[in-house]
Amino acid sequence: ICVYQSSARGTVKDKANFKVDEDVSALRKAIEGLGTTEKTLIDVLTQRSSAQRQLIAKAYEKATGRTLIDDLKGDTRGDFEDVLVALVTPPALYDCQEVIKAMKGAGTTESTLTEIFASRSNKQIRELSEAYLAKTGRAMIHDLQSEVSGDYGKALLILAEALYEAGEKKWGTDEGKFIDILCHRSVPQLRQTLIEYKNISKKTLQESIKSEMSGNLEKLLVAVGRMSLFSKLYLVQGAGTTECTLTRIFVSRSEIDLIDIKVEYKKLFGCSLYSQLESEVSGDYGKTLKCLCGQDE
Repeated sequence: ICVYQSSARGTVKDKANFKVDEDVSALRKAIEGLGTTEKTLIDVLTQRSSAQRQLIAKAYEKATGRTLIDDLKGDTRGDFEDVLVALVTPPALYDCQEVIKAMKGAGTTESTLTEIFASRSNKQIRELSEAYLAKTGRAMIHDLQSEVSGDYGKALLILAEALYEAGEKKWGTDEGKFIDILCHRSVPQLRQTLIEYKNISKKTLQESIKSEMSGNLEKLLVAVGRMSLFSKLYLVQGAGTTECTLTRIFVSRSEIDLIDIKVEYKKLFGCSLYSQLESEVSGDYGKTLKCLCGQDE
């Protein structure tokens, strides 16, 4: 399973002078010694890129005969365990597990599906589909078809199929036009669309979507139109913080565009995301998120 490639807009990048054997030795000492050394786990796993973490995990298993994920699960608990395991899990497999969790049991968690499918690249969605098939033996698109419906379902399925080329499908309704434009355009095309739309209509595309549509379809199209996840970080603002969502955002965006998300967050709320984390999340879990976030320069 492929890993995300580090971006110039990510807070986590490849560590220079990376020595996998040294990291494995440090992790073993932290886990196998008398009492787990949480600081070492945080320092190593948050300051290496996903690709480097996968090399560490392979070398760790070769050296110990145990998987790093199993050892982390055995030595840590709660949200701290969840974020460390997420960091060590190959990204496509992690997304796959989150999609399965969102569709499991009674009721589908549409907000999770919206977040994942509206923010991943075509390549990431293809890798997610491959991971889903390998894990479940079923095509992800077929399972999604049984879980989502209506215009929201149409939009989500387009994203899940990674069909962004213009003109693939069209529906006759106004909602269909919104879906077609937002789900079939490249990121540069979308950026220009947003600029031109505001020039013509004197309001943002997000404002128009919110005034014309409702429910899950609205949430999906706003997420696509905005092209970033900072809106999900409303959750950090006081009551209602959901750690599983924070974990997913910080782990999945730390190498891609978390710097941009931090900039947008400060514009929206007038305070830095790092300072908000300091006041809202605590313990080793909070330390891990802050390391992934990085202080403002």
